[in-house]
Amino acid sequence: MMFAMLAFGIMACGEKKLTEEDLKQAEATLFNDDLTTNTEAIPVVVEKYCQFVEQNPDAATAPDWLFKALEISVSQKDVEKSGEICDKLMKDYPDYDKTPAGMFMMASFIYEDQLHDLDKARVMYERILADYPESELIPSVQASLQNLGKTPEELVREFEMMQAEAETGEGNE
Repeated sequence: MMFAMLAFGIMACGEKKLTEEDLKQAEATLFNDDLTTNTEAIPVVVEKYCQFVEQNPDAATAPDWLFKALEISVSQKDVEKSGEICDKLMKDYPDYDKTPAGMFMMASFIYEDQLHDLDKARVMYERILADYPESELIPSVQASLQNLGKTPEELVREFEMMQAEAETGEGNE
């Protein structure tokens, strides 16, 4: 037991404080020489971004790095990590200009598309409307709420009906 505590203490004390230069170097590992994605580097880079934010929560760029981590996690369909990062973004950086975009990604790509949890998606969309009524995303959020749960076929049918009505309406003028 004492050995485990000592080992943990050495690891914790020896943890290097990351700099933005470290993050840029980590970012450079995301792509192979042939410009394909280095999938093995993705979780490492995301973890470094999050570690930097934990170590430097008051840094002006902390929310930028956290948002980048969220974008990558969402793109990799990492439900758990995306949820953790989005929660931190909402809690610690509610006034950050990209927080509504992070919430929108979470609602649409994770809750709606990955988990098919329409209730959680609806709650997140409604929270964006309530907390960020001036966001440029409001029209997209409203459209997402209006179309929540509809199949692609239903959306196409509705679009075709709207077009037919518009064409019919144009001919009557």
